[in-house]
Amino acid sequence: MSSEPSAEYDVIVIGGGPAGENAAAYAIAGSDRTAAIVERELLGGECSYWACMPSKALLRPGHLLAAALAMPGIDANGLDVEAVLAHRDRIVHNHDDSGQVDWAQQSRIEVIRGAGRLAGERLVEVGGRTLLARHAVVLATGTRARVPDVPGLSDALPWTSRDATNLHEVPRRAVLVGGGVVACESATWLATLGSEVTMLVRGKALLGNAEPFARERVASALADSGVRVLFETEPESVTRAEPKDTGEGRIHGGAVTVRTRGAYTESIEADEIVVAAGRGPATAELGLAAVGLADGYVAVDDHLSAREVPGDWLYAVGDVNHGPALTHMGKYQGRVCGDVIAARAEGRPLDAARYAATADHEQVPQVVFTSPEVASVGLTEAAARRAGYDVDTVEIDIAVAGSSLARENYSGRAKIVVDTAADILLGATFVGPEIGELLHAATIAVVGKVPLDTLWHAVPAYPTVSEIWLRLLEARRA
Repeated sequence: MSSEPSAEYDVIVIGGGPAGENAAAYAIAGSDRTAAIVERELLGGECSYWACMPSKALLRPGHLLAAALAMPGIDANGLDVEAVLAHRDRIVHNHDDSGQVDWAQQSRIEVIRGAGRLAGERLVEVGGRTLLARHAVVLATGTRARVPDVPGLSDALPWTSRDATNLHEVPRRAVLVGGGVVACESATWLATLGSEVTMLVRGKALLGNAEPFARERVASALADSGVRVLFETEPESVTRAEPKDTGEGRIHGGAVTVRTRGAYTESIEADEIVVAAGRGPATAELGLAAVGLADGYVAVDDHLSAREVPGDWLYAVGDVNHGPALTHMGKYQGRVCGDVIAARAEGRPLDAARYAATADHEQVPQVVFTSPEVASVGLTEAAARRAGYDVDTVEIDIAVAGSSLARENYSGRAKIVVDTAADILLGATFVGPEIGELLHAATIAVVGKVPLDTLWHAVPAYPTVSEIWLRLLEARRA
């Protein structure tokens, strides 16, 4: 491979997911700088084709059906599974990224197909070529699903989240390993689409970082939908029978037998086993050693610059820097990173707030699209206390005029965590149907450090579920 650069760009991004796309676009916006994105799979990345978009396409029909069933006057007859899967296929554009490529070209970003790797300072190798970045290289390769080292598991061809979101036939029985966000969302749509689901959860609760009431409500709702949740239980061994010819021109995989250990010791037979037991950095083939880094997550500062690489030319955005593993946070980091690159290229100071990714620390918003949804931002009560804050909390049911109109027998709950010294919100959690739409108001309050006295003048419209904000403030005053 030639060491002489065959092409030069101002910015080279390795990894074409949302974080990398944003970094490239912001780095060259309003200038004559050039950028290239090196992508080994599909431009648009994990979120667009294998994670956020297909999973929400599978979840949304079930949410709408539940809402219809809870509303008098609507005759809801159930889901058409084939139509749901076809809708999912449209959402992921049948794994055709030409639309994303068109966007990149219109944004003056060149798309280079292949596996990029670092070859030295500001150098990237891809497809037998060596590229030079005049200003910056941005790593945005994300993470990959981990498969636990369980005897027989790898040989049993387990599904990861990619397989689950892109399923073409709903398994009649599924064993799901994990209890985090991906596991809970997967269990939700699999059960809604007709699968008999068993979850093996190593810990004592689902959604380990959530408020306790949120974990309990999700676990209860999954159980009510027919999901069997086995806590403090994990697979001990896995075997898969030989595939079978159905005689209809199709080959079906053999049944999977999962032997468990822990609180529940039994053998469970299923058609598929889905592993949602965490992710690891996709850096093994990235050439980190060429710039003095070990394989693994790339540590960054608030400018998204790689901490251990001198010269302010190497950046890392999204999951690969071990920040919040959320698409919207990766895009946020990409925007900050791009702005930092542009400022440094033009010799401008980095003293403005927009040049530091401060939301990564204690102001992260997230929605878990289970049924009910869990929407949260900032710190939970436990996290706030661990961080040394003196806190006050309010936790109440969501029971306002807007919720009674939303559906019959509406069930929801809300909690805020207040820094008593500053009288501002540190965090908020909402659980209920369609509750994710309440989150941005809480995010603004947390990020803006809005005093609670000021929030009294943010009047919620009537009759909306947002009126819960008034009830929360009233409960704290009482």
